[in-house]
Amino acid sequence: MGIVMTSRKPTRDTARFKALLLAASLLGGATSAYAQDAEKAAEVDSVVVTGKRLSEASVAIGTDRATATVSITREALLSAPAGITGLKMLESLPGFNVQANDALGMYEFGNSVSVRAFNFQQIGFLLDNIPMGRSDQFGGSPIYRYVDNENLLRVTASSGAGDVGLPSYASLGPIVDYFTQAPSQEAGGAISQTFGSDALRRTFLRLEMGKLGPVSGYVSGSWIKGDLWRGPGTIDRKHYEGKLKYDLPNGGDVTFQTVHNDYFDYDSPSITKAQYAGTAGDVFGRKGRYFAYLGAPPTSVPFGTAITIPTASLPETVAGVPYSNTGYAQYYKFAINKRKDHLYGLTLNTPLGESLDLTTTAYYEDKGGYGVSPEAYATSLASHNAQRLIVPGLFAPKGIQYGLSGVDGIRQGVTAKLAWHVGFNKIEAGLWLENDDYHRTQNRYNVAGGNPDGAPLFNERVHAQRDYTSLRETKQFFLKDTLTLMDAKLKLELGFKATDIDYKIAGYRNPNDYINRRRPLLKDNWKDSFLPQVGAVYSLTGRDQVFASYSENMALPRGADDIFSAASPTVAGPDPETSTNWELGYRANHKTFNASIVAYQTEFKNRLQSFAALVPGGGGITETFFQNVGAVQAKGVEFSGQWKPEFLAGKAYFNANVSYNSAKFQDDVLNYRASTTAAATTLGIAGKKVPDFPDWVVQGGLTVEPFDGLLMNISARHLESRFTNFINSEKVGGYTIVNAYIDIGDGFSAGPLSQIKARVNVDNLFDKDYLGTISTTVNTAASFRPAPPRTVQFTISADF
Repeated sequence: MGIVMTSRKPTRDTARFKALLLAASLLGGATSAYAQDAEKAAEVDSVVVTGKRLSEASVAIGTDRATATVSITREALLSAPAGITGLKMLESLPGFNVQANDALGMYEFGNSVSVRAFNFQQIGFLLDNIPMGRSDQFGGSPIYRYVDNENLLRVTASSGAGDVGLPSYASLGPIVDYFTQAPSQEAGGAISQTFGSDALRRTFLRLEMGKLGPVSGYVSGSWIKGDLWRGPGTIDRKHYEGKLKYDLPNGGDVTFQTVHNDYFDYDSPSITKAQYAGTAGDVFGRKGRYFAYLGAPPTSVPFGTAITIPTASLPETVAGVPYSNTGYAQYYKFAINKRKDHLYGLTLNTPLGESLDLTTTAYYEDKGGYGVSPEAYATSLASHNAQRLIVPGLFAPKGIQYGLSGVDGIRQGVTAKLAWHVGFNKIEAGLWLENDDYHRTQNRYNVAGGNPDGAPLFNERVHAQRDYTSLRETKQFFLKDTLTLMDAKLKLELGFKATDIDYKIAGYRNPNDYINRRRPLLKDNWKDSFLPQVGAVYSLTGRDQVFASYSENMALPRGADDIFSAASPTVAGPDPETSTNWELGYRANHKTFNASIVAYQTEFKNRLQSFAALVPGGGGITETFFQNVGAVQAKGVEFSGQWKPEFLAGKAYFNANVSYNSAKFQDDVLNYRASTTAAATTLGIAGKKVPDFPDWVVQGGLTVEPFDGLLMNISARHLESRFTNFINSEKVGGYTIVNAYIDIGDGFSAGPLSQIKARVNVDNLFDKDYLGTISTTVNTAASFRPAPPRTVQFTISADF
């Protein structure tokens, strides 16, 4: 059965933007008589503020950028806790609300990010020109699997409008670009060893081959093991990176790079505020930040046996069926994640003449893994009975079920960009093509004796959930002109991109497909041929600039696989999310400080939101479906700055980020259904604040260098309270976290080792107990992940 859905282009009046582009081009022509050749353009002076944790302004505050762009420099990356993930790195940037389950951000399902009006899945990520695709934990390519901070040169983030030439189908404006180091010219390497709280052990090793003729390269590996800080279970990550660079005779180069990531961990549960407070009547007596899965299964006792809370035993809920009680789903061995990801990239940078340059990257990604989740006896029995006469080879459930979800897929693509320097123009054009082929399976299996500690019986499938493939074929084109005018004081950026995404999904998407003996093929297409971006930056002086930008974006609907997995084969797909972003800012680069401040307004339409509904006859099973819920608008101000006062004689310097953000829903949700059987109603959320978006995020730090070889830093981060659901009926309090680190060494050598350093990192110095990551809801109580307690790391590192 095949259903073909029509393509849709977002309704938008683009005529005025086309006129704006034309007018700006005419302005460039009219000004040409007064413009200086681009080769003679004077650059803004380098920042005078210096220090081991400060950087030149072009990196730190985005000098000469027409959009709000800031960076995390290599120095700051190396001062972070060893092993910190690529996502948690962003918490030091203005406007980014990053929540993590642990100090390093390792647990994938415990991470969340919001910035302006957007969350993690609406941000575009790139690694050395390679677009990272979706950020879904299942089937996606989240950035934290692909980087080690020791190998990074910098992380550059545009919180409202990334460059129009950066390829992404996920971004509604924000773009984060990760750049790795080039291979060293000298043979050698680096090594570090970390010991930390919760039995954390991490080893990092990089080997540099040096430059042999035109060839240079390195390989690196990191190995992490540790215990979960909350409950039983471990984390195990093996990560390898490599880069090989060949310098071409014409001044260009060819670079091959690869990343391999092997990750395994146990889950920890999200909990409600009632469970956190201990008022939920938990049968096992759990409460507080250490509320966790059980380290050992309770004893099964006969049907009807009375128990006392807290308990180490559970009565049968079905007479004669041990382990039929839903409480056995709290055993930690039924909550597992395993991923293996491999990424390969080949990049060519080469001049094609005096004024024409080509950059092209081909990439290939191979991903696979699985997740384990429990299913209670009654739920499995209902699903088994619905399928046993239809799906061959099923077995009746014996007790708790071993739910196995498998993922695998291939993502491959190519990007190409031409840059032509002609007069005061830099004209760029580029193309991105990508195929993302993804396969998902899900089944429930018996375990020996139905016992939570029993071995999985993969030859005894109880019922089937999913077995489908999905394909995303993306085509994106951009054209951009950067004009340097008025004696290089004014830079105009005029561009647009066109995005076209074909999508299809085929196979068994949900249990009902098995029951109804159907394997539908569903198709959709989302495209927009004119998504403009206009920006300007004007140098008031050699050290002060003002900038402004406007951009439009369209994104692939978030959770497309889940959307079409839950839908009937006759239900149309959702409209794509679209956004408009305005920015106006000022940046300064002076002798003792640099700073950037930007005001913005962002609006995106057709916001997609997930809802949970009961499956008819499913014995309490819920399925997730998605619905467009209208528009969201965010307004705010972001500030970022660094200051090294003269009166402290260069021994201390300060940094601060402050952001105010007001994000609100603009429309009520029409035809909202609390379940598949409930009547349609209107959910009044217009004017309500978007959950998990704090109004204020403030962070600041002090770094002291009393003498060479010793550096101390203390920083604080404050988030205001956040609403947890759409109707704003529940709120979680704000919090302030203090972190600190000390570097000792820097320049000390011994034998073949140089730059020997010791560093101590302390996260959550005052052991603040608070609720971090929110799993937001529509009109009910949300669930949370408690944030980790005080965490200490000791790292010793050296070059050789």
